[in-house]
Amino acid sequence: MNRKITITPLTAKAFAPYGDVLEARGAPDKLINAGKCGRFHDRAKVDVMEARVGISIFKADLRALPYTFDLIERHPEGSQAFIPMSDDPFLVIVSDGPETTPKAFLTDGTQAINFHRGTWHGVLTPLAGNGLFAVIDRIGETPNLEEHVFETPWVVTRG
Repeated sequence: MNRKITITPLTAKAFAPYGDVLEARGAPDKLINAGKCGRFHDRAKVDVMEARVGISIFKADLRALPYTFDLIERHPEGSQAFIPMSDDPFLVIVSDGPETTPKAFLTDGTQAINFHRGTWHGVLTPLAGNGLFAVIDRIGETPNLEEHVFETPWVVTRG
């Protein structure tokens, strides 16, 4: 028996308990480069504890809806930001823990996200585009990954 999760649009307010939504909405915080570039300043808190910040590139396989969601993970020692390298929406799944009902959000193609340290989340799930993401996260010597496989998977669908 599958359990169902319905996707909702990603908003900063709805996502706040799990992380930051990075987007360039409204007026920029300041203009730079002789007024030719708007800076939307400090949009996410990078938290890596005692380690260093790294920037990596991920190439993820495209997924399709309905999506079978059976693995959740978290990074107890650092935040993790996903910045798409295309303007395609991607699926973001979060939870308060493996025993709670997950929430599924869909980005609008202009948004990136930053999971707070310790946030339970699904794997990178692009639905279209090239699957390329810049990822900003913790680089350190200690383990920073916990995974949980659901005995009964969830099925993620559009509303």
